[in-house]
Amino acid sequence: MAYTIGVDFGTNSVRSIVVRCSDGSEVGTSVFNYPSGEMGILLDPKDHNLARQHPGDYLLGLETSLRGALAQAKDGDSDFSPEKVIGIGVDTTGSSPIPVDEQNRALAMKPEWKGNLSAECWLWKDHTSIEEARQITALAAQHRPQYIAKCGNTYSSEWFWAKLWHCLNVEPDVFEAAYSWVEFCDWTPAVLSGVSDPKKVKRGVCAAGHKALYAEDWNGLPDKEFLSMLDPKLADLRDRLYDKAYDASEVAGSLSDAWASTLGLQSGIPISIGAFDVHFGAIGSGVDEGTLVKVIGTSTCDCAVVSASKKIKDIPGICGIVEGAILPGFYGIEAGQSAVGDIFAWFVNKICKGNEETHQQLTKEAEGLKPGESGLLALDWNNGNRTVLVDPLLSGLLLGQSLHTSQAEIYRTLIEATAFGARAILERMDEYGVEIQRIVCAGGIAQKNPMMMQIYADVTGREMLISGSDQACALGSAIVAAVVAGSAKGGYDDFVSAQKAMTTLDESVYKPDPESQVVYGELYRLYKKIHDAFGGVSVEDLTEVMKRLLELKKEARQ
Repeated sequence: MAYTIGVDFGTNSVRSIVVRCSDGSEVGTSVFNYPSGEMGILLDPKDHNLARQHPGDYLLGLETSLRGALAQAKDGDSDFSPEKVIGIGVDTTGSSPIPVDEQNRALAMKPEWKGNLSAECWLWKDHTSIEEARQITALAAQHRPQYIAKCGNTYSSEWFWAKLWHCLNVEPDVFEAAYSWVEFCDWTPAVLSGVSDPKKVKRGVCAAGHKALYAEDWNGLPDKEFLSMLDPKLADLRDRLYDKAYDASEVAGSLSDAWASTLGLQSGIPISIGAFDVHFGAIGSGVDEGTLVKVIGTSTCDCAVVSASKKIKDIPGICGIVEGAILPGFYGIEAGQSAVGDIFAWFVNKICKGNEETHQQLTKEAEGLKPGESGLLALDWNNGNRTVLVDPLLSGLLLGQSLHTSQAEIYRTLIEATAFGARAILERMDEYGVEIQRIVCAGGIAQKNPMMMQIYADVTGREMLISGSDQACALGSAIVAAVVAGSAKGGYDDFVSAQKAMTTLDESVYKPDPESQVVYGELYRLYKKIHDAFGGVSVEDLTEVMKRLLELKKEARQ
């Protein structure tokens, strides 16, 4: 009997799970909350776009959560022993690049850079590089249109090159001190493997393709001539990055003697190539061709795959089409929303001054409301728009408030807004020929909030299935580890077999309600009007919006 470990680094915490390879049962789990900053995020009160994290939190969390998961597995499963662990998989947030020295040490962990936010990990939700992203988009459109065609024709401030260039512009000392930059999802497997040379870190095509403009079509990363158009120092850095990126079938390294001793595991067990949490979450939710996996957390990421043997159109506004980014042999398609759970947390914690009990109470009250009954409509852009507008300079909007508007009405409206944003993504994929036959939702919100899932079904007109694991990302990492370990050691030789054995679906199925669909169809029409008007898509006459919301409110209450 063999086991693998999945390590899932989220925005606020890291979770490790020990998984039985034969059936995907999670026999041990442990969570570590990052101690630095606000819920693990280092902020700057002078700049709301800044979001960084301390790499030391990652290492402490890695050790603590792994030890905790292994201890629970020993106590809860009589068949388990550390010697039966055959592999480790790792997923993280992204794009979250880390500046490192020549020994692959994070600059922020060196005394001379303590307290310097630019020396920390540049978290995925950092939007300080808005201007750099705009310039990359403009220059690529003029000189290398193929570079941005695969990422929706717009480069994002959330992504690799924009962040590095911004660091060079605002903190040149940090940029000069960094021998290289390594994505969080690549750095962690390298640390576990004892890799002390950034140029020897095996990079995953997930991060490289979706965020760093990497593609085999142009021999890897952007060419030095193009990077020199941004800044010659970026072109010089290219030589200290990487030439090749790998899919999830590759091994990133093997567990070092030092980490094996720390964790009580056997040295030499394979460490899988790292990837973004949502991509491995798609694997842990059983993604295949025709299935869209929605990993719903602080943000939402939508992942789909299309066989690499097929031709696929470039899709404006999506986050990328990258071969091998999710499953080997398939194009990985990624889209998403920059804030979902973050919006609910903002409203409950910041505006209502509440807590988890407040979430529960507002959910209970909101369940009693009919579609349209609040008279409200919102835009889900509190952290900018990732898909399909790809514009961080957009913000949230709430329309239709009266002197009687309640907290529960606003809460439900914010959920509906995220559902409308999800529908816009589905319609864009459908428009460009990506066939979606079923939708599987993963993440804690999908598991815990039936009201939200029903709203998503009613708004999109599609069934919502739920992943059988409430730790789909960590499970996906464990599945990848089982594949790279191979059947000879008790794992699997391919992803089809591994997913079939190790993934399940929850019994819950949320089917669209025909009456609700009618009302939400009208609300979505109004949403699209304000979406297109404020998003700069078209000039819209908005004079009917508030009045129509009042009419829908009246109809619902009658």
